[in-house]
Amino acid sequence: MHRLGSELARAGVTLLEYRNKTGSVEEILGDARILRQALPAPKIKLILDDRADLVEQVGFDGVHVDAGDVSPQEARRLIGPERIVGTFGGPFEPTGRFVPGVLEAPVDYWAVGPVFSTETKQTSKAPIGAEGVRQMRVLAGPERILTAAGGITLETASAVLAAGASAIAVSAAIFRRDDPAAEYRRWVETLG
Repeated sequence: MHRLGSELARAGVTLLEYRNKTGSVEEILGDARILRQALPAPKIKLILDDRADLVEQVGFDGVHVDAGDVSPQEARRLIGPERIVGTFGGPFEPTGRFVPGVLEAPVDYWAVGPVFSTETKQTSKAPIGAEGVRQMRVLAGPERILTAAGGITLETASAVLAAGASAIAVSAAIFRRDDPAAEYRRWVETLG
């Protein structure tokens, strides 16, 4: 974990979300502390998935919460106004719009998707494609930070960004490679 984190830091990673849906609290704390040591603040922002209650203990910069986790309001209360809170924004089925009330939540970014089919996160939601990202951008307005997630590849990333995503979340396309740091550098060189 430390070697991977150090290689990603040298490759220029500036933000990373650590997800561990099945690990014990001890495992999550241990991995998170190793990542924080390998990916130093303030240069690199680290987001912890689901566990707002652990963010301060591990020195992370924020948390991402979804349905089933604490609410965005509770996450903000737990980690304070200076740290990052993100949440799933939509689309909300069956309307295809944002989750009711989520645009008023005290968060810094809203995740939208899945953009394409994905094996990284189990979901029954239908992919929205780049056109769905475009529709979500129209609904969100120009100021909100939308992070598009789900099945994005280097070949599709430009279209997703052009459709209005402020950022893209990528996991399998980078971390399933033999050398994730080299793959990250390839993405940066390609996308600019």
